[in-house]
Amino acid sequence: MSTTRPYPPGDRPEPGGATGASAGGASVPSAGDDAEPAVGRHTRRLGFAGESGVVPLARDFARQALYAWGWLPAEGADRRAAAEDVLLVVSELVTNACLHAEGPDEMWITCENKVIRVEVSDRGTGQPAPRTPHRAGRPGGHGMFIVQRLCLDWGVVRTPGVTGKTVWAELGAPA
Repeated sequence: MSTTRPYPPGDRPEPGGATGASAGGASVPSAGDDAEPAVGRHTRRLGFAGESGVVPLARDFARQALYAWGWLPAEGADRRAAAEDVLLVVSELVTNACLHAEGPDEMWITCENKVIRVEVSDRGTGQPAPRTPHRAGRPGGHGMFIVQRLCLDWGVVRTPGVTGKTVWAELGAPA
């Protein structure tokens, strides 16, 4: 596991207008989040308070962001695979928060040039890690192994004196 390049809580870079969550956890896009390819940094936030079906909700939210930032619709197999990898990592991080930390609190997805960063915060005290040794073909325990294999980097940010953590992962677009 790596912990390079984490944004300290409260120091998360945001575009000109901060994105927020409205009732029901929907995204409020910031300026520049129209259906044009992302240039610069774009961020969206999804709150999970009171929501059910959080894994498909998170995937749909991420898919909408990928469309807005020009990652979808994807031209060619490599671009389609990159977008599907983002959606799989979203699913894995949110599922882990559900299974090991009483559910996620919020998710941030940021696009800066050709890198997508996914962050999922929860109130759990555990430390996510790929199971070692990894046992292919056995049910369960593959989430963080998948994240590790698909991502450029990933890690965990904790705030001293605050319960919980933020698990983040970064994925790149194909060349």
